[in-house]
Amino acid sequence: MSTLVVSQIGPASSVQDGGRFGAQRYGLTPSGAMDKLALAAANSLVGNELMAAAIEIGPFGATFVAKGGAVRVALSGAPRPADVAKRPVEMNTSVTLSDGEKLTLGFARGGSFSYLAIEGGIAGEPMFDSLSVNARAGLGSPYPRPLQSGDVFETAPASETPEMRIELPRTSGAIRVVMGPQDDEFSDEMKALFLGSDWTVSATSDRMGYRLEGPVIRHLHGHNIVSDGTVEGSIQVPGNGSPIVLMSDRGTSGGYPKIATVITADYGRLAQTPAGTPFRFQAVSMAEAQAELRRYRDLLRSLPDRVRELTSSEFDVDALFTANVAGHAVSATDVTTWPGVTPD
Repeated sequence: MSTLVVSQIGPASSVQDGGRFGAQRYGLTPSGAMDKLALAAANSLVGNELMAAAIEIGPFGATFVAKGGAVRVALSGAPRPADVAKRPVEMNTSVTLSDGEKLTLGFARGGSFSYLAIEGGIAGEPMFDSLSVNARAGLGSPYPRPLQSGDVFETAPASETPEMRIELPRTSGAIRVVMGPQDDEFSDEMKALFLGSDWTVSATSDRMGYRLEGPVIRHLHGHNIVSDGTVEGSIQVPGNGSPIVLMSDRGTSGGYPKIATVITADYGRLAQTPAGTPFRFQAVSMAEAQAELRRYRDLLRSLPDRVRELTSSEFDVDALFTANVAGHAVSATDVTTWPGVTPD
């Protein structure tokens, strides 16, 4: 049987799928991929279910080796340098590693998480229908912890299908939020400050919460409320006035006022925001958030239809060196080589 072996990997890398649901009433967090669109895109490229488990790779690099046979994988999410046996690999494409070949991934650029999907999926023992890892709780499979060197994934034999690519829409702009549910715990001045300021994600952030750096948001009536439920993207404001966006490994309830909630359609964009990169929030209505959610779900469902065969982009380097790519070469010191100029 073919295997994919983790040769080297940085922190914040683990197995994640679409998340586990139906157990929050027991205090069990959903976990799951930080960027579900990227997860679904990677899975689409190798024919897996959209929310199947894949390897979520944090900002640092990683190296994987195919052993025992060929292994087909696909890469999506935060852009980063990638190559197989010194052959460049594009983002949002699939690639087949021959037995013994190494996939090398560099540091993420302009994002935080990339997703490596394995053709045929990842084998493990699901809990509440999910393999997603929550390292604090010791949940997940096949490794209920961050990945480390020497971890092995058994894989299906690589298919003979052509390599594939997928085009994803590019989105930018402010991170949209619905205000509340406890925005009445903040003055109009503080809410305007929240929406009108630049924010950055602190380097101390993790999959549980993104600590935001920016102005201090002060409460009207203190920072304690009766604990209530949280969701992905809840923005709590603790006593120090520095907001925390609750992420995929959040607790299921909390006792700090929540000034706003990131809409589902923008959650992945926020999750991909690198530490120190400034961004802003924009308030939208509940109706707008729901309309964006419907569009987001339509996009997810459309991914398999967006997959296309990858055409070769290789070129002859030796031919490039011998070609006159400059066209009409001229000399700065020889006027006779200048086009349109007649020597005196």
